[in-house]
Amino acid sequence: MLADQLDYIVGVDPHRDTHALAIVHVVSGAVVFEATVIANSDGYAQALRLAEEHAEGRRAFAVEGTGSFGAGLTRFLNGRGEQVLEVGRLRRERRSGGKTDALDAVRAARSALARERPATPRAGGDRQALQALVAAREGAVNAKRAGLCQLRDLLITTPEPLRSELRPLTRARLLQRLAATRPHGQRDAELRGSLLALRSIARRVLQLTIEERELAREIETITRKLAPQLLEQPGVGPHAAAQLVLSWSHQGRITSEAAFARLAGTAPIPASSGQTIRYRLDRSGDRKLNRALHMILVTRKRTHPATITYIERRMQEGKTRRETNRCLKRYLARNLYRLLEHGGPPTTA
Repeated sequence: MLADQLDYIVGVDPHRDTHALAIVHVVSGAVVFEATVIANSDGYAQALRLAEEHAEGRRAFAVEGTGSFGAGLTRFLNGRGEQVLEVGRLRRERRSGGKTDALDAVRAARSALARERPATPRAGGDRQALQALVAAREGAVNAKRAGLCQLRDLLITTPEPLRSELRPLTRARLLQRLAATRPHGQRDAELRGSLLALRSIARRVLQLTIEERELAREIETITRKLAPQLLEQPGVGPHAAAQLVLSWSHQGRITSEAAFARLAGTAPIPASSGQTIRYRLDRSGDRKLNRALHMILVTRKRTHPATITYIERRMQEGKTRRETNRCLKRYLARNLYRLLEHGGPPTTA
């Protein structure tokens, strides 16, 4: 247990402007000291000074939200050689015992002590850069999709004969044609307004396309640096590999391939009844990671001979297509976890 390895644990409830700290003595469970610090570099240094003053000896920081409001403090503490543990949300305990920042800091500390193997924060460095790039690309893709949908809707109500002129064009030619229009010379107010709107949306979509491609190239570069072995697998493209790296983070964080399968939502859940013995997929976990596995399987079902043969064999054995997909996802999670954990260099924090 973690309690056997520490003398003190510092619980942290981080917020945008301030962080609440609570130092808990491991043996007695008593709260030794409580404080609130500013969420900036000076506040992080003050938090460390308070911990050195009131928690001498073996200590660790239990931070709730190491990937959001607690990211700055986590990065600061890791750089000073402190042990940092990741704590999940404690909503159920808050409902039964009240809610303040100080109470949440105490709960964060005690919840970490109750676990045999608390989670460690995800790695920074290249992985954090990859996460920012993936988020930016996802935003560009969503905005581009929204722009194309808006463009399609406006084309339906565009006045004739412009509507008939634009309908046969491919998407690429349509965007170029609309981006180059000059509607200011039109006397018809309806036509002029429609052209202005179409040109604005077309230029926005073209700009977002350029941004998405630039971000995709940078994502592929970092992914090849962190986990080149993934891109050698059939059906694994740069974006799926990037999501695998983001969810996995670094060697040793996820202790087993079964834990990785549970994180990915591919762990088999018993769903037997009577003489029927069957399993279903776990619907919890990291849904973005689950989607990445799903897209890999979609590609393998079309192009990978071994996957196609496996599906045919399991179907002949009486498995349904859904059960076959569950088995494939579980196998894929196990295989990719082993490649991540043992097939490449460790991720730098």
